[in-house]
Amino acid sequence: MYEPEKNHPKLWLSHLPKLSLDGNKYTRGHALIYGGYPMTGAARMAARASARIGAGLTTVITPEIAFPIYAASLSCVMVTPLAKPEDFNRLLEDKRFSAFLIGPGAGTSEPIRDYAAAMLATGKPVALDADAITIFQDEPLALTRAGTGPCVITPHEGEFSGLFKHIHGDRLTRARTAAKTSGAIIVLKGEKTIIAAPDGRAVINRNAPPTLATAGSGDVLSGMILGLLAQGMEAFLAAAAAVWIHGAAADKFGPCLIAEDLPDLLPGVFRRLYNTKA
Repeated sequence: MYEPEKNHPKLWLSHLPKLSLDGNKYTRGHALIYGGYPMTGAARMAARASARIGAGLTTVITPEIAFPIYAASLSCVMVTPLAKPEDFNRLLEDKRFSAFLIGPGAGTSEPIRDYAAAMLATGKPVALDADAITIFQDEPLALTRAGTGPCVITPHEGEFSGLFKHIHGDRLTRARTAAKTSGAIIVLKGEKTIIAAPDGRAVINRNAPPTLATAGSGDVLSGMILGLLAQGMEAFLAAAAAVWIHGAAADKFGPCLIAEDLPDLLPGVFRRLYNTKA
């Protein structure tokens, strides 16, 4: 078993996506988020975080009724209306999408479970957060059966306990066991967030300030993970990097932080990272 390390840029800095002079928005990855209704704020914050952390394109797909809300508020993000549920699978067939996120503000209706399973079945990287975790709590093995590619699950303690009811022990043990059982990267959020991989790797993140205990900060984190996955970063390293950068951004801002502040703090964190030798 790997000994857990402290999450630190030296672990993943050299793996962050790199820009090239001959690159373009398509080579930087295309992220897709399911945008729920009526809770639209969560997916909108996740979309901005995905775009800000470097995904070349970010698209939100949402029920037609919510299209005007997303389209009016996301200038740099494309919005696709979903006329009927069966259109969702056809959209996923577009090979230009490189990573998916579902959960923030999605709701827990049966179609959301189907949408999550369809994303997992593509074999492309998927991040599951919030409602997309809760929707599987009665049948966690459905995640394993549906998934054929990298998956990152980002529960807080309550969501983790609902999804992995039969896993006990300290937080590190539980995160590692859940990762091995599910085959997914587990990001067990908290004061000391634990990122665990199915192969036994684990890191403990210690840079998160208490100001992150605010509505929407987890949605921003899931969008950051998505943006790094879309650019081709390996799932465990993408999760570890996003968690640390998330904490560093909040720490730099200081008091009175709200989740909407976080995406615009990322450039400052990246400037400091690129000026630091790992």
